[in-house]
Amino acid sequence: MQEQLFDKRDDRDLLSIQEASEWATALLGKNVTPANISYLVQYGRVRNQGNETILVSKTELQSYYKSYLGKKEVSWKQQLGDDLNWRLSFDYLKEAETTKHVHRLHPYKGKFIPQLVEYFLDTQTDEFKKDIFFQPGDIVLDPFCGSGTTLVQAGEMGLHAIGVDISHFNTLMCNVKVGRYDLKQLAVEIKQITDALNQFLADNSIVAFEAKLTTALSEFNNVHFPAYTYKYKVAQKLIDGDTYGEEKAELFRPTYDKLVAEYEIALKQNADSTFLDKWYLQGVRSEIEFVHEQIKRVAQEDLRNVLLVILSRTVRSCRATTHADLATLKEPVTSTYYCAKHGKVCKPLFSIKKWWDTYCKDTLERLSQYAQLRTPTSQVCLTGDSRVIEIIAELRKQNHLALAETVAQRRVRGIFSSPPYIGLIDYHEQHAYAYELFAFQRRDEFEIGPMSKGQSRAAKEEYIEGIADVLRNSQRFLIEDYNIFLVANDKYNLYPAIAEKAGMTIVNRYKRPVLNRSEKDKGAYSEDIFHLKRNHKC
Repeated sequence: MQEQLFDKRDDRDLLSIQEASEWATALLGKNVTPANISYLVQYGRVRNQGNETILVSKTELQSYYKSYLGKKEVSWKQQLGDDLNWRLSFDYLKEAETTKHVHRLHPYKGKFIPQLVEYFLDTQTDEFKKDIFFQPGDIVLDPFCGSGTTLVQAGEMGLHAIGVDISHFNTLMCNVKVGRYDLKQLAVEIKQITDALNQFLADNSIVAFEAKLTTALSEFNNVHFPAYTYKYKVAQKLIDGDTYGEEKAELFRPTYDKLVAEYEIALKQNADSTFLDKWYLQGVRSEIEFVHEQIKRVAQEDLRNVLLVILSRTVRSCRATTHADLATLKEPVTSTYYCAKHGKVCKPLFSIKKWWDTYCKDTLERLSQYAQLRTPTSQVCLTGDSRVIEIIAELRKQNHLALAETVAQRRVRGIFSSPPYIGLIDYHEQHAYAYELFAFQRRDEFEIGPMSKGQSRAAKEEYIEGIADVLRNSQRFLIEDYNIFLVANDKYNLYPAIAEKAGMTIVNRYKRPVLNRSEKDKGAYSEDIFHLKRNHKC
């Protein structure tokens, strides 16, 4: 329809870069910039059919986009089945849209994109979505709250929301995302801590050392890993990147060792018995402890919690590992190394300064963006075991009295949640550094389906019982005609048994393709959204 309307307005085939940008934006329903069109011309995806100025053919662009958009859908449906709901792939979105505002306040494994929540929580119909499950002012529950995606989107869409999570760190992160702040005072606190950190760094040699090392590395990489030329040769297999890179890394190491000795840089810590001991260079560890002490002095608890999340995000980025192994730690790195990801010799981090500054600025911006979008509704995440938690009592205990009364009077309309995938993630362990640094109590033994228990028959039976227990407990707070949506990769077909044990019926099963996965395996992959309702026969 968009294309037909556009054609009525302008039936020319040859378009300028700007005109092609506007035409493609209308065709695809997402922003296509002039730079995007220039890229297609530069890399031969479409031809330049102009002389003095670049002109591209609308027909060629249409063929390209049809091929681009349709190829993956056809291929994936062949592999995963025709019941794949491609609309729920959200393939038209840019990363900035799937990680909007506070959703990217802190890394978290296994979270779903906010648009998936929007689709099912949306209080308006459209030409594709005819069913409405929630109304403005309703209450939604997420008993596996994780990083808080459901809570954040509920706040944006005019719904009250309650989350529950066994992880103390997860509840901290969720509540920071949905908190309301004096952002000017937060900026003041950030400046004071940053000024103190700068003074702390002025009293040691780290800044001068890193400046000298960075210059030496830049000069070395310009010679041995020239931009474009080196990566082209590796891509064409004219050079074995790993072998060549390791040779050059060894060639640079004497320069590194000399600078370390000259500036008297302490690398390894005296012990490696804890996570913070093992995975952080001595200077980085000292800076982490220094900033943490500064944060403890902040009077307002809500601002203090925001600062803890910024510090946690900073600490995660400053682990002594290679860029390629940041998500899956292997061995600590205390020297320069060949980085296959960047195609040059890289260095470990010797200071938190860069990332602290970056994340402070980013957090202020994201909190400000969300503050402009959120509605005057209430969202909170409770720390507890969803199998047994007394939600109303816990809300009152934590002084969320208005929300507690709303739940007591109106009850919860439904659930949108993503239970843990069996045997894939140890949720406490992914933030081990934060638990240790902040002295949070770990409750690993209460996790349902952790990686440590694997995917054995016994583990599956325990998982079924655990998820069913959560659903049974949750029903006590739900309205009679509730709707529950659970996002799961049910490759072992466990959810029919879970629903039966919980006294529920699976009334629909949406099978969605999962695009842009962070894992190295980029093959066709799908997950299910189970729609459950009360089984009145039970």
